[in-house]
Amino acid sequence: MTRHTPLPGTAYKRLGFFSRLLDETSAAERYRLVAEQIRHAEAHGFDSAWVAQHHFHEHEGGLPSPFVFLAHVAAQTRRIRLGTGIVTLPLENAVRVAEDAAVLDLLSGGRLEVGVGTGGTPESFAAFGLDSNDRSAIFARQLATVRRAWAGDALDGGDRLYPAATPLLGRLWQATFSVAGGARAGAAGDGLMLSRTQPRTTDAPNATLADIQHPIVDAYLAALPAGHAPRIMGSRSLFVADSRDEALKLAAEGLRRTAARHAQSGKLDIDPGASVHTLIAAYDAHVGTPDDVVASLRADTTLERVTDVVFQAHSIDPPHAFILRSIELIATEVAPALGWFAPRSERAGGTHRSSLDLSLEANA
Repeated sequence: MTRHTPLPGTAYKRLGFFSRLLDETSAAERYRLVAEQIRHAEAHGFDSAWVAQHHFHEHEGGLPSPFVFLAHVAAQTRRIRLGTGIVTLPLENAVRVAEDAAVLDLLSGGRLEVGVGTGGTPESFAAFGLDSNDRSAIFARQLATVRRAWAGDALDGGDRLYPAATPLLGRLWQATFSVAGGARAGAAGDGLMLSRTQPRTTDAPNATLADIQHPIVDAYLAALPAGHAPRIMGSRSLFVADSRDEALKLAAEGLRRTAARHAQSGKLDIDPGASVHTLIAAYDAHVGTPDDVVASLRADTTLERVTDVVFQAHSIDPPHAFILRSIELIATEVAPALGWFAPRSERAGGTHRSSLDLSLEANA
C-alpha cells in the first residue's frame, strides 16, 4: 500500500460546518434554522461555515442563492468565515458572481471564501438554456472571467470590476471528483475541495474514500506552483450524539429516507432496507458517540493531508436540535481528541483562539 505523507504543520485543522439546508420544514424555516446552526458553530469555535447551492430540487439542497443567504448570516456573526460550497458556476453570470462576492466580502469584513464547481444535477441545466454536457467548457470560461474581474483587468467592453476584490483571488476553491480536477486546482493555486463521498467504479467497487481521494491530493500538490501554500478541504458526513443507540436510530431514519429517494430517481443503487451499518458505509458517513467517530475519522487517512476539515449532517439530516448537539460534541470532544482543534483550556478568557492561529504558533 502506498504511504501518503501528511502535509507539514497540518496537525491542527481549520474546522468547518457545512449545510445543504435540508431541514424537514418550509424554505423560510430552513434558512432560519441553518443561520442558527452557523451562529452555534461560531460560538463553539468553528473557523468556517459553508453552504451549498442547488436549483429546484428541494430534497438535494434548499438554497439557490448562497450570496444572499451568507449576507444575512454575516450580519449575525462576527468571526466565522463564510463560504460557498459550491457556486454552480456554469449556471451563473460570471461578472455578477464576481460583483456579488466582492460586495459580500466587504459586508462581512473580509470573511468570504468562494468555492466553485461544475454542478452535479444535469436536469437543472435545461431551465437555464444550457446542455449539461457542456458544463466543463462553460465552467472554464466563467472561471476565467471571475479571475479577470477580481484581478482588476479590463472585461469585455473595457469596464473593470467595482468594488475591487483582488483579495478574493487567494480565497478561491475548486471542487472536484477527479485527478484531472485536482491538478487543475493546484496549477491555478486555488484551494482543493474534496467531497464527503464519491461514486465507486465497477472495477473498484470496494475502494475506500481515501483510496479515491489520495490520488486527487497527489495531483493537486504536484501541480501547485512553488511558493503557494496548499489549501485542501476534506468534507465529511458526520453525526455525533450522546449515545450510540440514539445516533444509529436517527442515522437509520435519515439514510433510509435518502436511499429511498435515490432509488426512486435511479441515481444510486442502494437498498433502503439495508442495515444501518451498510447504509453508513455506502454513504461514507461517520456516526456514533464521540469515541465512535474519533475512531472512524482516525482511519480516514485522507484527513491527515488536509488543512481544513468540514463536517455536514447530510445524508443523515437529523432534526435541528440534534445538529446543534452534534456541533457541540465535535468542538468539545471529537476535534480536540484528534488533535485538530484547541481544547477549551487553551481558549483564554473563554475566547476561542483559531485553530489556524494555533497551527501557525506550533510551526513558528
